[in-house]
Amino acid sequence: MRKTLNEIAQDLKNNHKKVQLIYAFNGTGKTRLSREFKELVAPKSDTETEDTGLASKKIIYYNAFTEDLFYWDNDLTNDIEPKLIIQPNIFTKWIFEDQGQDGRIIENFQHYTDAKLTPHFNASYTIEDSGRERRIPAFTEVTFSYERGNDERSDNIKISKGEESCFVWSVFYSLLEQVVDVLNVPDASERETHQFDHLEYIFIDDPVSSLDDNHLIELAVNLAQLIKNSKSDLKFLITTHNPLFYNVLHNEFKKAAFKKYFLKKDEDGQYNLESQSNDAPFSYHLFLKAEIEKAIKTGQVQKYHFNFLRNILEKTSTFLGYENWGEILPKTADGKTDPYESRIINISSHSKHSAEEIVQLTENDKRVLAFLLKEIKKNHKFHNWEGDI
Repeated sequence: MRKTLNEIAQDLKNNHKKVQLIYAFNGTGKTRLSREFKELVAPKSDTETEDTGLASKKIIYYNAFTEDLFYWDNDLTNDIEPKLIIQPNIFTKWIFEDQGQDGRIIENFQHYTDAKLTPHFNASYTIEDSGRERRIPAFTEVTFSYERGNDERSDNIKISKGEESCFVWSVFYSLLEQVVDVLNVPDASERETHQFDHLEYIFIDDPVSSLDDNHLIELAVNLAQLIKNSKSDLKFLITTHNPLFYNVLHNEFKKAAFKKYFLKKDEDGQYNLESQSNDAPFSYHLFLKAEIEKAIKTGQVQKYHFNFLRNILEKTSTFLGYENWGEILPKTADGKTDPYESRIINISSHSKHSAEEIVQLTENDKRVLAFLLKEIKKNHKFHNWEGDI
């Protein structure tokens, strides 16, 4: 049944399973769904501020907005000391200052990235700002170094976007470990803190998908184990666009306490939340192909369909042993790849919110998409390519 995101969120709230796992393609609206769900569980009042503290929270969520709490000060003046700035918020204040979990965060971060890549948190200090002293609170700045051993160290490392996402997840995961541990004490009066007494939901939207497959599997297994160790009434909702992550989580949870879905978005902005009965409810690249074909036939081509095509190209090139997906694009008469075709795919698929932008595609863009899909299906012998678009 086709519904709005708000209605989908209400359905999820009405379900009393301990874990609900949702697969959806990028751009479908997973992050907006987490916001809709949060507003249903704990609508923000006009008087609510960060000072209300963790104790009032009914839901904690990890999504794109979580990562927005962290941003880079690239030291544009001197270009010598880039810092990852943590915006003031009750979650990091509690995990760093109240619980002293900075060591655990470093441990989690290094486990999934590199044991020699080390975060350093600032102590409190003051600076002169417009003639006045301004205090910089502790644990609001992070610098990174690369420790090589034998006292060799490279300071002021600007980590990659994937490593940054992994760092943010490490902060959240350390908080999650604390939440589960505290709420596992059944008698609230005996808990070490009452910060989570009102907590009902954890909503996790696409944790670090930039990890390699081995680390992604390990992260999924560790997350599943932590959830299974949760003995309280806390409920978990997890959304992902990564088929491998979905597959691992599916096989980790018991069916009795677990519900899984496939969230789809129609052309008119309505949604379908389809129940899934197994760990592989779709053939990913074939589904993407079908979605592109449907968009071309109905004249509903959007920018994110180029993202779908790039995904097909990446998976096909990996399977066939090519180093670069551009090598399997159609060739011109001189045996070279048309640079325009690879450029249009790159430009159209490299946007964080490519599926949510209002983008005016030219008729030539749409023609290129249809041509490339047809040639790829023909050249690599996708089933039943003849007669399709």
